[in-house]
Amino acid sequence: MSGYIVHDHSHDGIDRRGFLKCMAWAGAGLICVVKGGILRSYSLSQLAQGRDGKAMENIGGELSFVQISDSHIGFAKPANPDARLTLNAAIDKIMGAPGKPAFMIHTGDISHTATADQFDDAQQMIGRAKLDVHYSPGEHDILDPKTRDAYLERFGKGAGGGWYSFDQGGVHFVSLNNVVDLKKNGLGSLGADQLEWLEDDLKGKSASTPIVVFCHIPLWMIAPEWGWGTEDSAQALGYLARFGSVTVLNGHIHQLLQKVEGNVAFHTARSTAFPQPAPGTAPAPGPMKVPAGELRKWLGVRDVVYAPTSTELAVTDSNLS
Repeated sequence: MSGYIVHDHSHDGIDRRGFLKCMAWAGAGLICVVKGGILRSYSLSQLAQGRDGKAMENIGGELSFVQISDSHIGFAKPANPDARLTLNAAIDKIMGAPGKPAFMIHTGDISHTATADQFDDAQQMIGRAKLDVHYSPGEHDILDPKTRDAYLERFGKGAGGGWYSFDQGGVHFVSLNNVVDLKKNGLGSLGADQLEWLEDDLKGKSASTPIVVFCHIPLWMIAPEWGWGTEDSAQALGYLARFGSVTVLNGHIHQLLQKVEGNVAFHTARSTAFPQPAPGTAPAPGPMKVPAGELRKWLGVRDVVYAPTSTELAVTDSNLS
């Protein structure tokens, strides 16, 4: 079916046909519904008219939350002369959406160079949404031990090494930190201590508990030569294999890609600051300049809804245009 993203098990990432389909969605809002490990996609215009003849409220549930990522406050280059302006636009979009999310998650790179004024500005803007916010750090937020401590003081109190978990609405949420000990080409790394903590954290959870994991660098190997993956993610995913519903939310690559592997659904998010090129389309990753007037089509926010009466987890992406 044309709505599916196919994973090619002979490669580290999704196959090219699935990848191009993902990228075709990058400029428009969509909703992805995970049921029995299968990801179906619907455009927002389809949802406005009802999907499969069902009313839109049938997708809803008791818990919804919003994800933003890669705000890069302090970035001011041709790809986006004012990252503050576009973060504010993202917050406006969240505040103007029907219904109120239970909370927000931010999957890293809040700042561009981890300065106090960048952290201050980000907190002020994100605070306008008047939501509880759960953060995971990006490599631009933690540059060295000093900035790590500054980040944890502002955004990760009680998080120890930057990882933690919480429960809400029948879902177990796990925030991981894979940006401190970067490996070859900038690949993410969780490390032995965090992996041991994750194994212990999940031990008391039944296999029927829905799990949402969020961190900055993707937990699947999208483009190892660009550092778009996590070196020791296989061990973490092994701990998650027994659960019937696992959703992994990441940032870092500034574009929408999805993959389903068994009962694990992976979703990367757009940035609120600037896009990056698709793997293999440029010599290296980095800020990508788009035609004047089109920037907000490449930036966006995400809403996630969990319905405890079914096995579906609905993930909606919309751009800032």
